[in-house]
Amino acid sequence: MKLKLRPLVAAAMVVVGFAAAPSWALQPNNEPISPIEPAKVTNPAMVELGKKLWFDPRLSKSGFISCNSCHNLSMGGSDNLKTSIGHNWAEGPINSPTVLNSSMNVAQFWDGRAGSLKEQAGGPIANPMEMAFTHELAVDMLNSIPGYQAEFKQVFKKDKIDIDQVTNAIAAFEETLVTPNSRFDKWLKGDQTALTKDELEGYVLFRDSGCVACHNGVAVGGNSFQRMGLVEPYKTDNPAEGRVAVTGADADRFNFKVPTLRNVELTYPYFHDGAAGTLSEAVDTMGRIQLGKKFTPEENAKIVAFLKTLTGDQPQLTMPILPPSSDKTPRPEPFAKK
Repeated sequence: MKLKLRPLVAAAMVVVGFAAAPSWALQPNNEPISPIEPAKVTNPAMVELGKKLWFDPRLSKSGFISCNSCHNLSMGGSDNLKTSIGHNWAEGPINSPTVLNSSMNVAQFWDGRAGSLKEQAGGPIANPMEMAFTHELAVDMLNSIPGYQAEFKQVFKKDKIDIDQVTNAIAAFEETLVTPNSRFDKWLKGDQTALTKDELEGYVLFRDSGCVACHNGVAVGGNSFQRMGLVEPYKTDNPAEGRVAVTGADADRFNFKVPTLRNVELTYPYFHDGAAGTLSEAVDTMGRIQLGKKFTPEENAKIVAFLKTLTGDQPQLTMPILPPSSDKTPRPEPFAKK
């Protein structure tokens, strides 16, 4: 049976509907950005195991560095440093990208050398400048801990732990680190009161100036590789040359994975070299070297205001209690010289 409204009630609803939307509101229409949907967890036991591994510093030679050290989930999935600090206080070669929404990336790392989260998860463990372990030593360490033995067997139905299981579990956890319900997503879904006038004007500037040519899709980036400095060369002291390190093709020199702009107000500093300390500086630089456009201070402020509406719900985690080491577990070497 259809519900019939009295004419006065229906008219009142129309009036209220129009009143809820400001006079300057813009209706979403085939926008180049799509809302993020919440993660769907199909294997909670594997995700919980991956979370423990994520926070476990025993996967590093020093016993001090965990995945969360460089991708801090309390800081937008990054570390807010120009370059990360690795084993023996080694200075990392490149800015640490956020892990939030990383499952939406076309590939992992700035140069895309890992095609999946699973492939990426094993890299830092064995990198001598990061966690400085080896996969073999990491697996031996996990196999020496009864609590991990039992949990891995429950999840993978195998008696022995191997690196494939480790990276699968970490990737499963990373896949849950999505950030839905940003104010911009609410606007995309029809809530015309979700953005202020300046924020909406900032989005129109962002869209119509051409920023969406690279920053589009669900993650507002992360889905392509682009040259840093299309209109004007980008000057940096950082030696990273981008995608060419993977493909060997000179055409890929200075091509980097376009970073996601989701939660970008939390993931400073910006660019692969961390050279832009503020969003305002990043917008100014990108406008100049990528678009050949000089934004006025007012335009810049409006674009920054829009970018801050891309901050979504941050992962709400219960910190895991890690299984204790056994007598056979190698002890950390935080002050080892090699």
